[in-house]
Amino acid sequence: MSDWTAFGRVDADGTVYVKTTEGERVVGSWQAGAPEEGLAHFARRFADLVTEVDLTEARLKSGAADAGHSLTTIRRIRTTLPEANVVGDIDALTARLDKLATLAEEKAGEARAARDAARGEALARKTALVEEAEKLAAESTGWKTAGDRLKEILDEWKTIRGVDKKADGELWKRFAAARDGFTRRRGAHFASLDSQRKQAQTAKEELVAQAEKLQESTDWAATANQLKDLMTQWKAAPRASKEAEQKLWERFRGAQDAFFSRRSEVFSARDNEQRGNLERKQALLAEAEALDIDADPKGAQAKLREIQAQWHEAGRVPREAAAGLERRLRVIDDKVRDVMDSAWRRTTKEDNPLLAQMRAQVAEAEDRLARAQSAGDARRIKEAEQALASKRQFLQLAEQAG
Repeated sequence: MSDWTAFGRVDADGTVYVKTTEGERVVGSWQAGAPEEGLAHFARRFADLVTEVDLTEARLKSGAADAGHSLTTIRRIRTTLPEANVVGDIDALTARLDKLATLAEEKAGEARAARDAARGEALARKTALVEEAEKLAAESTGWKTAGDRLKEILDEWKTIRGVDKKADGELWKRFAAARDGFTRRRGAHFASLDSQRKQAQTAKEELVAQAEKLQESTDWAATANQLKDLMTQWKAAPRASKEAEQKLWERFRGAQDAFFSRRSEVFSARDNEQRGNLERKQALLAEAEALDIDADPKGAQAKLREIQAQWHEAGRVPREAAAGLERRLRVIDDKVRDVMDSAWRRTTKEDNPLLAQMRAQVAEAEDRLARAQSAGDARRIKEAEQALASKRQFLQLAEQAG
């Protein structure tokens, strides 16, 4: 721009020319002063065009301007440039505008693609919302949750822009129809719910009546099972109205609590009694385990029998302790029995009182057989023979063991 003569000239009559690769063309006339001033005037006009191109390029590359608007500006300048009344490097500016036009077209294409993608995304979002609404309307029974979700869908719907008017209208019709269908189905549900609640109230009143009949029972195990079964039925039954449900539940729970409180009291008293029995049996067991069986077998046996009698009188103990106590007492009883058997085997047959007793029983059986034979009673003879044979066998076994 400092050398205006490189891009233009003013002839003797004041005609101003601009120089291009295609030759010179007239851009105006200058009669107001020196030729240099004329060239400067038309050069400033060219500078204004360059400034407009600079601004357009900067806004295009920064993304601050719409690519389509920038392309329109570039094409306008490019179209008017061959006839523009300016002096400057028109060829360079033309080449620059051509490059900018290509860049603007690319960015405009990208913008169109982005708008198309956004429009497609908006359409997909609204379609997904409609389909969700239709599914809720057709299937959902979570009335509050579904109703709240339909409100959220409507709010989200209002934020989505970019769908063409026809497609948007069709989607809205579907959404409105789904929402209306849900409202009707929900209304029908709650209309029938009153009837169901009345039926539920009747059923639960019957469960309450059964529970109240059982609350004074002392058949602890069977009644507890019955009450548990009633609870299962209660949970499976539909709900009555809120007020009726609460009152019925208080009665039902009260009957159960009354029974289980009484059972707990009885079991607690029984547990206390069994703990007392446990202490008594532990004392008896300690006494039995202290017996000197080897020194005095007969005395130990007699004392053990006394302990065993008191043991049975002491009553039941907690289940977890019973087996261990019985096992320890049985060990003592077995030891006494073993010691007594050893002592018995050490006696002679003649001194053994048990053998003498068994021999007497055999003699008595022989006498009965003789009397039956004298009487000639066949039945008595047979019975006496069987009894004598049995006693002789036991006697023989005892003598062999001795």
